[in-house]
Formats: sequence, C-alpha cells, structure tokens
Amino acid sequence: MQKKYLLIYEEISRLIQDGHYQPKTILPSENEFADSYKTSRETIRKALNLLAQNGFIQKIRGKGSLVLDLKRHQFPISGLVSFKELAGNLGGKAETNVEDFTLELAGREIAKELHVDDDEKVWKVTRVRLIDGERIILDKDFLVERFVPGLTKENCQNSIFEYIEKKLEKKISFAKKEFTVEEPTEEDRRQLDMEGYHAIVVVKNYIYFDDATQFQYTESRHRPDKFRFVDFARRMDTKSI
Repeated sequence: MQKKYLLIYEEISRLIQDGHYQPKTILPSENEFADSYKTSRETIRKALNLLAQNGFIQKIRGKGSLVLDLKRHQFPISGLVSFKELAGNLGGKAETNVEDFTLELAGREIAKELHVDDDEKVWKVTRVRLIDGERIILDKDFLVERFVPGLTKENCQNSIFEYIEKKLEKKISFAKKEFTVEEPTEEDRRQLDMEGYHAIVVVKNYIYFDDATQFQYTESRHRPDKFRFVDFARRMDTKSI
C-alpha cells in the first residue's frame, strides 16, 4: 500500500497543476491540511517537503508554503547565454540595472579566481536583473581589462557578451560553473527583493575564449523562486568504460 504522505503529495501536486491552488498564493496550513486529510502534521510535513523538493512550493519562514509558478523560467546549466539572450524567452518584462562599474586592480581574491596577478587591471561590474519589476538576480562580474578593452557602462547595461562578440570580434567558447545554496548576505538583502526568502542560489561562472583563455569570472546570485536550473545529460557508453 502506498504511504499516506505520498498520496497527499500526489493530490496536492495535481491540484496545483490543475490551477486549484494558484501561483503566488499560500497553501492551507499544516494544521488545516491535517484536519482535512484526517492525519498527523508529521505526515502533512512530509508531503509538503516533497512538494518543495519537486518545485511545486517554496516554504517561507513565518508565512507558510508559497505555490510556485510551474512555468518558471528555465535557466540552462550547460548553456552559455547572456541575460539579454535569456530575457528573450522569459515572457515577462526583463531589465538590467548597472549598480557599479569600475576599473580596478584585481586584488588577491579576484586574481585567484581569474588566474592573473594581483595588480592586473580588472573591470568590476555589479548588475541587478529585474523581471516584472522584481529584483531577483545579483550579478557580480570581473573581466580582465587587457582581454576586454574599451568596455563601457552602456555595454554592461546592454550585454557584455554582445560587446565582446560583435565589437571585439572574439569568440566566447565555454564556461565552468559551480552551484551552491547559501544564506543571503547583507548585500543580497540590500540589492534584491528578498523578503521572506532565507536562501539564495549562487552560480560561479569561469568563462573562456576559444583559445582556452579565461577572461571573466562572474558570481551570479539568484532568488530561488523564479528559476528552474535544468540540464540535459547523456548516458555514456558503458562498454567503453
């Protein structure tokens, strides 16, 4: 016999998919569900945890379980796209605010990420990405100036990738990415609309030209409710292993 929490999970997930529970609304409380399903809060909690794990809800401390939009924007893990390119498929109104743009010495920490000397000149760019007026992504970009000369704030407002590929005529080839989930920093809370959210998805990007020269390091900090991080994986031929 199927465990009760799985039956409850399946019913609530079906109700969400059918539109009975609308995106951005709060589900009934654990007590209300427990009364409705004539079961314990622990059973309901297991069902809600599974709903959260599978992207149906976001549990928000002090508020309850927020129903997520199942049409959330897909963010390709394997792909290498700019926000401008991604924005074309988002559906909502996408904007970029350049909060900071300077040319400075790399310093020890950034030099280590870019594999350059501490006194290398680096463009330091802070951008906030908005979708439908909500500040949901904080991008902190660091680019080696000798590889990306002449960069301007206007280029950053539009698309750094577009400037590199069309103006500098350089080919961006590949990136290494690292994903973590962290507690939001004070900067995250200051720059993004984080009320009620107690985690942030951090994507570190190490970006290279086609000659394997690293020219950029980006720390992209995402509010967790707006994106699904997706990938396509192909099984290797085990006969060759």
